Amino acid sequence: MGNTRYSYRGPYSRRNNEFEGDMAVYMRAAAPDNDETIERLKRNLRLARRQELTPRQAQMLYLYFDREMTMEQVGKKLGVTKSTVSRTISRAERRLKRCLRYAF
Repeated sequence: MGNTRYSYRGPYSRRNNEFEGDMAVYMRAAAPDNDETIERLKRNLRLARRQELTPRQAQMLYLYFDREMTMEQVGKKLGVTKSTVSRTISRAERRLKRCLRYAF
């Protein structure tokens, strides 16, 4: 045998992802239906975007997430730097997370 490494991996090894795949399918099937929770979260997110964000934050979030523009493109459109867009979006996300923390 010498310096050769040998280890038995068994039928459910990392190399054979059957077990992990089966577990993922089982977990999805056994999980409770969360459609109602997701809809409530989406509704609360829309409400929070209207009520909690400044107009500038809402505008940047809209351009970045809804219109899928890059931060650089958002900055050029609004006449600010990319870092300003980044900071503003980060503040808006923190504000929304704080607002939605107990929304579930």
